[in-house]
Amino acid sequence: MTSITTRDGVQLFYKDWGPKSAQPIVFHHGWPLSSDDWDNQMLFFLSKGFRVIAHDRRGHGRSTQVSEGHDMDHYAADVAALVEHLDLRNTIHIGHSTGGGEAARYVARHGKGRVAKLVLISAVPPLMLKTPANPGGLPIGAFDGIRTELAANRSQFYLDCASGPFFGYNRPNAKPSRAVIWNWWRQSMTGSAKAQYDGIKAFSETDFTEDLKSITLPALVLHGDDDQIVPVGNSAPLSAKLLQNSKLKIYEKLPHGICTTHADIVNADILTFIKA
Repeated sequence: MTSITTRDGVQLFYKDWGPKSAQPIVFHHGWPLSSDDWDNQMLFFLSKGFRVIAHDRRGHGRSTQVSEGHDMDHYAADVAALVEHLDLRNTIHIGHSTGGGEAARYVARHGKGRVAKLVLISAVPPLMLKTPANPGGLPIGAFDGIRTELAANRSQFYLDCASGPFFGYNRPNAKPSRAVIWNWWRQSMTGSAKAQYDGIKAFSETDFTEDLKSITLPALVLHGDDDQIVPVGNSAPLSAKLLQNSKLKIYEKLPHGICTTHADIVNADILTFIKA
């Protein structure tokens, strides 16, 4: 198994495919998944001549199920350790959902001199939680409800999420894929319940405003306007405004899990952005 060990003793699993001389793309997965969620994108961009890298976040997938460190600062530091280990430069960082927050924090705090471009897809920044300064966010009760369901019956909760709102399978005329649902459930159940429970606070209460403001490199922000997990109104347009050099694209009637349900569209748009 390919892995590195961080300074605090966490073994991080990662995939590294393609020529070492090619431009690298680092993929940051969403909650509560693993690097396997990027299989489509990794194969696609590998076929286009890129070097593709993805890791399992601490506590997720095949990485160590540690008790502590399930917050954005540790997530970003873990990415920095992997990037330094592989000595990646001129890198494209692509983050989906929670991975978008991780990617933004990494680029802002650790990416100087190593990053070329940033892509945020259905991403949690700037801030999901409703606060006096962020009145359009979701109330804390919404995230408390996720914690309650996870603790009560994680397996059922994940099955319901994948079968419904994550991929928009609860919408009229939707055609659910059993394979997609069970692959999402498989990835989720491989990870640590403790890491995933703590991760709810990380993705919902972390404010990325200052991270986004500090990023000057080209950034692409993609989001579906029927995202039932990270509502578009309080995420993508606000992130695009905070980023100094961004392009925003909103997909009509598309769900949160667009990298799976509409991979052909997303992949093409990312490739165009990278090559621009």
